[in-house]
This record gives sequence, structure tokens and C-alpha cells, in this order.
Amino acid sequence: MIPLTDFKGETYYGFEGGLYPGGSNEMPPAHAREGLARAMQINPLDQEGNPAPNGKYVLLIVGMSNTTEEVCGTRQTKKACNPWTFIGLSEQDPDVNHDSLLIIDGARGAQVAKKWDSPTDENYDRIANTILPYFGVTEQQVQVAWVKVTNPGPLISLPSEKADAYKLLVTLGDIVRALKTRYPNLKQVYFSSRIYAGYTTRALSPEPFAYENGFSVKWLIEAQIDQMAGGGTVIDPLAGDLNYNTVAPWLAWGPYLWANGLEPRSDGLIWELEDYAEDLTHPSQSGEAKVATMLLDFFKSSPFTRCWFLANGTCGEN
Repeated sequence: MIPLTDFKGETYYGFEGGLYPGGSNEMPPAHAREGLARAMQINPLDQEGNPAPNGKYVLLIVGMSNTTEEVCGTRQTKKACNPWTFIGLSEQDPDVNHDSLLIIDGARGAQVAKKWDSPTDENYDRIANTILPYFGVTEQQVQVAWVKVTNPGPLISLPSEKADAYKLLVTLGDIVRALKTRYPNLKQVYFSSRIYAGYTTRALSPEPFAYENGFSVKWLIEAQIDQMAGGGTVIDPLAGDLNYNTVAPWLAWGPYLWANGLEPRSDGLIWELEDYAEDLTHPSQSGEAKVATMLLDFFKSSPFTRCWFLANGTCGEN
């Protein structure tokens, strides 16, 4: 198993690596132009979704237990997030926009992929009725999301046609459309696949499934790129309709989090035993901090996020 970002002509059971089509880690130009256009549209809104200089825009976190532990570590509406988590680090960073931007953790334990795949799912009502009001915002003000989900108890790995990676791809497509239905002003959705899961012996979601989650995300984003390159009418039979002019937001990778245990990937990332809690599935404080740092670095440096994530940032090329 090679990190998707480190493929150099190899394949995984015939599947190419890279985060984007053609084995590349660089976004295709047309998709990049659309992402930049969407970034420029992210502006403060009032609770009804109207432009307002003193309004807010929300970066909403969607996912499961690992996700909420990495971004906050506690119930955000009850107490402050742990200082080493993504929200905790962002709150301490003077470069981050602390005026218009709200980063809100909607993830919760056990809220796996299928619990986000319909706009009528309880998770969306929970966020709308208990979390967003706490911060004085509405669904109309959610304009960006970061999503990290998985299927529990996978049984079949690639290259089988019945592999869990394909099932997750179907669910991710449903999640994208559900998000756009609940959050009509949603402009961008960033996905990350899971961290390394090679230490655990639990059947919850061990390797190679954590690794293969990356292919599900890769294929989802590629499905949107291919559909829009085909005039918006080419629909992937598994991912479904991902037209960002109608039923979906614009999709892209967030930080890619997987590395093969103690084997350093090209940027040096490793996952040590100490990065996991006792169950060897959920991250420890050091594991949470690794993900949090990667998230913060991504949103501060990406040409598609700097203009809305930073107080004085600009999007596009440096």
C-alpha cells in the first residue's frame, strides 16, 4: 500500500494513484478555475442568506468519532475545544479570520457515512436545531464543509467488484447531494480519507479498508471532474449526479492523512503506536494533533481557501 500522493507509475491492483486524474496530485485546470470562482463567492451572509458585511459564513465539519476528536475533542457547544485540535489551533492562530468565519463541529461518535446520506437524516436536524443556533447562525450561512466518514465493519476489499470502496463511493455521492439540499449556499466541500488503521485488530475498520477509503474519495472527485468536462451530462453510475451547477457543491481533496505506519511518506508523515488510543483505532492526543496541524496548514495555504479562511488572505496563485 503506497500513499496516494506517492505513486510513481505504480498501481494498486491496477488502480492508479494520485489525488486527481491521470495519477497527478494537481487539480485539472478547469476544475481549479471553478474552485477559485467558488472561493471568491464565499462572503458574509445574514441568517436569511443575504449578503451582509457583518454577517458570517460557516465551515461545517461532518463525520464520525475520529473526525470530531480531531477537530474539537469535546462538545463544542458545551465547552471550548481542546487546544491541540483543529478548532483549538485555529482559535489561537492570529492569521485566521476570527471575524466572519465560524468553524463548527457537526461530527459525532458513531455517525458513519450512511447517517449523512439523506437530507432527512437526524444528523442534519441535530445540527440545525441545536448546534447552529448556539452560534447564532443558520443553514443558509453554511458555505464550506470538511467531510471525513467511513463505513463500519467492511468485509470485502479491492479489487473485488463488491469491495467496500465502491459502496462508500455510492454513499459519498449521496452525502454530497444531501449537503447541498440542506445548505443551499454551500460552495465547496473538502474530503479527507482516514488515517492509518494497521495497528488495530478490531473489525470496525482495519486495513486495507482505511487505505482504500482514499480511492473512494479520489473516485468521487474524479467523477465530478469527468462529468463537468463532459458538459455536465456524464453521470458516474456509482457516484451519481455531481453537477456543481445544479445538485452538488464543488468537490476537492482536503489534506490526505494516510501513511503506511512507520514507513515515512515523501513528506515525512508516519503513524506511530503512540498516536492511537487504547483501542488502536481512534487517535490519541498526538494523533489528533497531527491531523489538526495538517488541516490548519491546508486551509491556510490552499489557493482555494486562503481568501476566506485567513483574515488577510488571497485566493489563487501566490
